[in-house]
Amino acid sequence: MSSSLITKQSDFDNLCKRLKDAPAVAFDTEFVSEHTFRSRLCLLQFATEDETVAVDSLEVEDLTAWWEIMANEQTPVIVHGGREEILFCWYAIQKPPANLVDVQIVQGMLSRGFPLSHSAIVQKVANAKIHGRETRTDWGRRPLTPKQIEYALEDVLYLIQIDQKQKRQLKKTNRTAWAQEEGNDFINSLIRSQQQRNDAWVKLPKVSRLSRSELAIARALFRWREVTGEKLDRPVRTVLRDDLLVEIAHRRPTSEAEILSSRDMQRSSYKRHVTDLLKVIQETMELPESEYPAKIRTHRPENTKHDEQVLGKLLSIALANRCAECDLSPAMMGTANDLRDFVSWHFSNKDKQDSLPRLASGWRYEICGELLEDLLDGRVSLRVKDASSDHPLVFERVEDR
Repeated sequence: MSSSLITKQSDFDNLCKRLKDAPAVAFDTEFVSEHTFRSRLCLLQFATEDETVAVDSLEVEDLTAWWEIMANEQTPVIVHGGREEILFCWYAIQKPPANLVDVQIVQGMLSRGFPLSHSAIVQKVANAKIHGRETRTDWGRRPLTPKQIEYALEDVLYLIQIDQKQKRQLKKTNRTAWAQEEGNDFINSLIRSQQQRNDAWVKLPKVSRLSRSELAIARALFRWREVTGEKLDRPVRTVLRDDLLVEIAHRRPTSEAEILSSRDMQRSSYKRHVTDLLKVIQETMELPESEYPAKIRTHRPENTKHDEQVLGKLLSIALANRCAECDLSPAMMGTANDLRDFVSWHFSNKDKQDSLPRLASGWRYEICGELLEDLLDGRVSLRVKDASSDHPLVFERVEDR
């Protein structure tokens, strides 16, 4: 297998012609994200059965040919923890990957380890060891050393082999459809989050404590911050930190001096925006109350009904036991919020099939949905059968006892 570094557009275009016809392509990227609005792509790594190649994206300007391959259904693309790779494709051509396999997600469908690091999966599945000595590399600096390129190519060297072994195990355990569903859901949710970035202000820390008028200010400041960060190509946290944004919204300052009285607002990177901040606040306060956002419902335990908390904890025990039986990761199956959503849905919103909680649909419901419903309806009981087992509980139908 040959390896090289591509720095010319013509060589990259020829590479893409080969990749398009390959049975599968392992893909990874190196990037820096500390100082820009979006991650800055610095290097692309590819591996097929015939070659491993790195592409210097600071030299090769037009990467469209690869993104189009990634967005077609013809070429399987194998990644590990492919969040950034998906986003690079989306922002480049406004299309999501169409035939992507994330070995990290797949491994979560085959074992209780999730999320496993790249080196851990290589060792577990490919029975190989990689070095990873360049973990603190600044990939934006040039020239890259041969050792840096060698390290970067390790990220794709074993992915096709891992994918092949995982596919055999998925078929053996009848989980192929589950893995495809989870992979597609991950891509779709990631793209949806980018399409709905303007509404992501509802996830600001402690924003649910604000009044409706304060929420309107927080929403306006958040959207202003997004526009400003993209315009300046700076991380939004350097424009205005989340906690400061929420504090300013809560205080509703009416002058620049009041804004600057907040702790940490004296930083030069924040002070430069004070005039704009005040303008955003004043314009928002002129809105009619009918345009204020509604109060935000949260999943904080103090805001959750007591019965949902208790029943959620009961279901978490059952879920952990079922995951151990099936050799699945509880972290992949569902969170405490997912369990509380399931309880609320089961007793209040079961007729609403258009807003099913995660545990009430797809492969998750196939594995544990009936058990969780039976527990909530009192149709099964649980007891300790074997305290030394990694799944010590047994569930019995009440009528059988």
